[in-house]
Amino acid sequence: MYANLGELQHQTTLIEFTIHERPIDISEKLLLLKPKIIGLSVYIWNISEITELVQLIKQISPSIIVVIGGPEVSHLPDKPTVVNDADYIIQGAGETSFYQLCTQILANRKPLNKVINGEVIPLEQLELPYIFYNDEDIRNRLIYVEASRGCPFKCEFCLSSLDKTSKPFELGAFLVEMDKLIQRGARNFKFIDRTFNLKVANSVTILEFFLERMTDDLYLHFEVIPDNLPDKLKAILTRFPKNSLQFEIGVQTFDPDIQTLISRKQDNQKTKDNIRWLRKHTGAHLHTDLIFGLPSDTLENFSKSFDQLVELNPQEIQMGILKRLRGAPINRHSQEYQMNYSQTPPYTVLSTRDISFMELQQVQRFARYWDMIANSGRFKNTLALVLGNKKNNDSAFQRFMQLSNALYKEAGSTWKIALPRLYKMLYQSLLSDFKMAEKTVKIALLKDFEQSGQRGSLDLLLNKQRKARIGTANKRQQQHG
Repeated sequence: MYANLGELQHQTTLIEFTIHERPIDISEKLLLLKPKIIGLSVYIWNISEITELVQLIKQISPSIIVVIGGPEVSHLPDKPTVVNDADYIIQGAGETSFYQLCTQILANRKPLNKVINGEVIPLEQLELPYIFYNDEDIRNRLIYVEASRGCPFKCEFCLSSLDKTSKPFELGAFLVEMDKLIQRGARNFKFIDRTFNLKVANSVTILEFFLERMTDDLYLHFEVIPDNLPDKLKAILTRFPKNSLQFEIGVQTFDPDIQTLISRKQDNQKTKDNIRWLRKHTGAHLHTDLIFGLPSDTLENFSKSFDQLVELNPQEIQMGILKRLRGAPINRHSQEYQMNYSQTPPYTVLSTRDISFMELQQVQRFARYWDMIANSGRFKNTLALVLGNKKNNDSAFQRFMQLSNALYKEAGSTWKIALPRLYKMLYQSLLSDFKMAEKTVKIALLKDFEQSGQRGSLDLLLNKQRKARIGTANKRQQQHG
């Protein structure tokens, strides 16, 4: 947006805030600049803060023109209340439309229509923004870049399904900007392309570019299509050093009936084969995604997708609960499948025809504990005990759900659990709920404790826990004679 403001750039200030800052403090910082126009991007994750911010600005200084855009306000008449308080709404692309609107407002030629349909122009006509990353960004932040925009797939839970296709930026100009960033010291690049490996020739060219400039601290993040990994791509991926690549792989579900229902095209066998290949032949970190709460899914059915993904052994499995995105085609299923969504952001599904509220709550807790224990990488040896053995027909999902329920019963929460307490809770649960031998549990926990670089003595920590359990048991015995 800023890169395409033309002659208005010199009188424009780009300011970033986080959702951890109070809207009233953000208001003060903005109003100190005495702006005529304030433009805000509205997403599902900041809608609450933006709503309060706009109300404050219009209450304190109603003459300021507030322009909002972004996915949360681009699908009218499905609108949040902030639409009522803003002066103008730009739906869709805003790079040129925001510039045109500001020019008109500053020339006292305000548009009559409050809602403006964003103008989509060819990507090669856009000014690239990378020069505007400052030294602080380069030193301390991930650098977000996009080599292509849009998505050709029609997965109904995703707003990218509304795109007609995926279009690449002019590759030569893009790589020139990447080279400038590297020369300035940028080392963490996150590609926001929805389908980085869609056009393999471009993907290979980009990867070769970074490989030629590889350093020990260069790190690249890509979102990839899981079932598209041709030999040309495989050949270059094997050349990257360990932990220099991260792939975000949206599996979402392995159920073919659900995939058909939500218009998701995915070759499940190729997906599995490619994840196995990436784990065996590359040093890439694999961040995989599943969605719970999709239409027609059940807890039992979701567990099958989870078990299949665990077997593929990615470093991370992120379980997301389905959210209602304004404008997403999946909303067409709401009535038939009784999709009951929260009315407050992020509009998480609360129950469906086939999944109860209690089951959704259980999986929410499961996902949180999975982040702490599995995705953190701190408990590899202990996790293996929890998940059991497929040869014994153990279900990884069911066994971890057993652990999750036990941890929640003990802690009463999934938050603010210090690491020492988590060690003790795992120790207690594996002994009491899983009936495992104390020696086996201690060996696994000790390996994890040492590998994570924790200070102090695990044995002392667990002995305190053991004495506390014995003391409680003795007290109960005395109470009952």
